Amino acid sequence: MNNDNGASWERVCTKFKKEFGQQAYTTWLNQLGYNGLDGGTIELTAPTKFVRDWIQRNYGPRLMDFFHAEDSRVKSLSIRLAAKGAVPASPSQPIARAPGANSAADTLTAGVTETAALDPKYTFDSFVVGKSNELAYAAAKRIADSDDVSFNPLFLHGGVGLGKTHLMHAIAWEVQRRAPEKRVAYVSAEKFMFEFIAAIRYKDTHAFKQKFRTADLLMVDDVQFIANKNSTQEEFFHTFNALIDKRCQVVITADRSPTDLEGIEDRIISRLGWGLVADIHPTDYELRLGILQSKAEHFGEVEVPSEVLEFLAKRIISNVRELEGALNRVLAYATLVGRPITMEMTRDVLQDLIRANDRKVTIDEIQRTVAEYYNLRLAEMLSQRRARVIARPRQVAMHLSKQLTSRSLPEIGRRFGGRDHTTVMHAVRKIDDLCKSDSQLDEDITRLTRMLAG
Repeated sequence: MNNDNGASWERVCTKFKKEFGQQAYTTWLNQLGYNGLDGGTIELTAPTKFVRDWIQRNYGPRLMDFFHAEDSRVKSLSIRLAAKGAVPASPSQPIARAPGANSAADTLTAGVTETAALDPKYTFDSFVVGKSNELAYAAAKRIADSDDVSFNPLFLHGGVGLGKTHLMHAIAWEVQRRAPEKRVAYVSAEKFMFEFIAAIRYKDTHAFKQKFRTADLLMVDDVQFIANKNSTQEEFFHTFNALIDKRCQVVITADRSPTDLEGIEDRIISRLGWGLVADIHPTDYELRLGILQSKAEHFGEVEVPSEVLEFLAKRIISNVRELEGALNRVLAYATLVGRPITMEMTRDVLQDLIRANDRKVTIDEIQRTVAEYYNLRLAEMLSQRRARVIARPRQVAMHLSKQLTSRSLPEIGRRFGGRDHTTVMHAVRKIDDLCKSDSQLDEDITRLTRMLAG
């Protein structure tokens, strides 16, 4: 097993993901280095004490079960801290990575701190540029290509699956290639919070601060996640200031602009808007077609007729992730059954997805449309204010979210500033009742429904 070059470790990681989920794997196991089997003991390395202790306490017994199933010689499991400046002991005993993660030795040698795995597919070369994302792309490329950037931070915002994370990974890959000595920290806001809580619990806040405040480039994905998390916001605020003061670059993403973030302290919102704020809009037909053409060209094994690509670009409009997923399904079916791709086959394979996209409206879209219709800022509608000029449009948006999406009442409530599902239920009933006696409101609902459907 000690000569398997990490094959057993990869199988253990696969079992771990299946049992505990991708999030647990990304947050914890993905940070470990694998040294192999030594005298019946599996040797792993962890970057910090609290990561080591957490994994031992919560996952140690199951990891032992997984390793023992791979090799009956395994009698114990050792997780030690990665030594500063450590390198593999010898070529015959390489440090193997958890799939997609850098080993401790790789990390220290390259001067890069990675707190989340980078996807090798997410590069600038694979990012298709159009009118909806050209500013965000240009700004990301400037940061990746130059040490002299006139804006800091860069704040990217847009809906799910539009390319924010793709650009973050692309920046990290390019910076590592151009300046391998630079320390790059990429982390989701959720994981930032999770590690901060663990650092407090295990009295290791100094190591936590060193991890993020010594970075040359800090990238935090989905910052909206720390809304209403006061202690985490306090630490984020000081980390942000420390890096800006040292002229280190910061890149942040969120699902909405800084001024529309609810539950984030005003002082943080002010700082997020200091640099460049770039919106990534929903894709238009030309960009969707370009993305599909690029992906089809890279696949190469099966020819995809242009009429099929045009059909997908017109019908799958929700986001890039779903668009690429649709093409992947068609390509996989054609490859596995050995059939050429045709319009008939495409319609058959994607009938559920096409049907869903024929009438797919998102809560984000409803919120933006209703706010614009009633001349409100989005942040006002999502706020806790109860003035009628704000509360009524909010109820209208909740009503439309229930009618036009498949989302549950609790999920709708969460998307409207963390409200309870009973609040949504009340809003739906209230608008239904008012429409029977208020012809103007009834007309508003009809007009908004047409706007969202069309």
